Amino acid sequence: MDRFQLPICTVFFIGVALTASALEKYTAAVYEHAVILTGATPKLVTREEAVQQMNKNLDIFEEVTKTAAALGSHIIVLPEDGIYGWVFKRETLYPYLEDIPDPQVNWIPCIDPQRFGSTEVQERLSCMARNYSIYVVANMGDKKSCNSTDPKCPKDGHYQYNTDVVYDPKGKFLARYHKYNLFEWETPYFDFAKEPQFVNFNTSFGRFGVITCADILNFREPAISLVEVFKVDTILFPTAWTNGLPLLSAVQFHSAWAMGMRVNLLSANIHRPSLDLTGSGIFTPNGAKIYHFDMKTQKGRLLIAEIDACPRHSSTYPPPINWSLYASDPKHFFPQAEVFTGTIYFDNFTFTELSKEAGNHTVCQKGLCCHLSYKMAEKCNDEVYAFGVFDGLHVVEGEYYLQICTLVKCNTTDLKSCGQGVDTARTKFDNLSLSGTFNTSYVFPEILLTGTQLATGEFEVLKDGRLISNHGLSKPVLSVALFGRWFEKDPPHPQDASS
Repeated sequence: MDRFQLPICTVFFIGVALTASALEKYTAAVYEHAVILTGATPKLVTREEAVQQMNKNLDIFEEVTKTAAALGSHIIVLPEDGIYGWVFKRETLYPYLEDIPDPQVNWIPCIDPQRFGSTEVQERLSCMARNYSIYVVANMGDKKSCNSTDPKCPKDGHYQYNTDVVYDPKGKFLARYHKYNLFEWETPYFDFAKEPQFVNFNTSFGRFGVITCADILNFREPAISLVEVFKVDTILFPTAWTNGLPLLSAVQFHSAWAMGMRVNLLSANIHRPSLDLTGSGIFTPNGAKIYHFDMKTQKGRLLIAEIDACPRHSSTYPPPINWSLYASDPKHFFPQAEVFTGTIYFDNFTFTELSKEAGNHTVCQKGLCCHLSYKMAEKCNDEVYAFGVFDGLHVVEGEYYLQICTLVKCNTTDLKSCGQGVDTARTKFDNLSLSGTFNTSYVFPEILLTGTQLATGEFEVLKDGRLISNHGLSKPVLSVALFGRWFEKDPPHPQDASS
């Protein structure tokens, strides 16, 4: 795998054919998995018992991979933590880990399973890819021995990494990615990768990059460079994403990220409604191709869709956005109405109430001013909406700098409830326009409708930075947002801070 190889789609479309089989479109699959857990409390097991437990989930993965391949899928993405779950301590996780070598070893585990010791999981994943002639992307655990010559070597003498692996249709081990941005609750049993890894590879249907869960939000690397420097066409995204209404439900943010970064995103989540874990999809620069959000059933779900292999070369590829152009013009500022403070996920927003059926508002906080023009189809007296702004450092479960303009439905008619999670609404909007004076170019546009449904195709983002919907949204609105990440103002990554 050559990290610096010219992207296959670029080569193909400028007329120098890299391969005769290059495809303009391909069929992708993601699987939202109702993981079979090891138990309610951490328990130390033998390696044999761990393999037996993991095979319960791998059996399901094999069936859905077979189905996806039969339906023409070229690649399937399986979720983070999907093979062994997540109820662990550091020592009880260890039996579930395998030594995953560097992909340059030129290895097909399905043919040579004993080459690197006890690699039952890698063998099964390789055989899935080989038997059904499909790329397989999965998440598992890697272990790497170390000693006192390494000043960061853990006390137990080995590193434990949250790891994504990729196998090609012949079962060859193609890529390995160690997660760089861990959530706080992972750090007791997983170690940070020592540096960001920009794992990417070419296929006959585009260039792919690999990241995991918090990588998409917490820090710039490796996600942004995979898109901007390594020019990937599609991000492969195993995740175990807990929905965080009103702005961070899985399908909401992942679709917005794909639109903001103008890249495909194949997102496979865990399905565990009791823990607010659901929401997977195949997302493109123009919105969701297919997605799944289900808080009612306990079953997994396979999603399949055809998408552009190289979105940059599509006639529908969205243009670059100047996210502050419209909002920075003084003539677009409206008098700021009475404001109040509310919280969204522990961040203190400045809000103003939408007290009328139609109006124009500006709200500001620090250097960010947000503008909203709107007209409701009909104002429900028992539903309250607020328009808010946040410009600051988020400090819960990670530290990262946000700039957000948002319209949210409040949980009750009490303004103190504005910013709380709510999943149903009855108020429709005929039109709206949202913009902000952002200091960052990384802004992700969101509209979430009642029942945590997306408004795919019902809004657009103009080149001057306005999110607009002029033809009436099909369902009542939960939230509308321009969600900005100002990476330059982030504190150091935990790995850098510890150094």
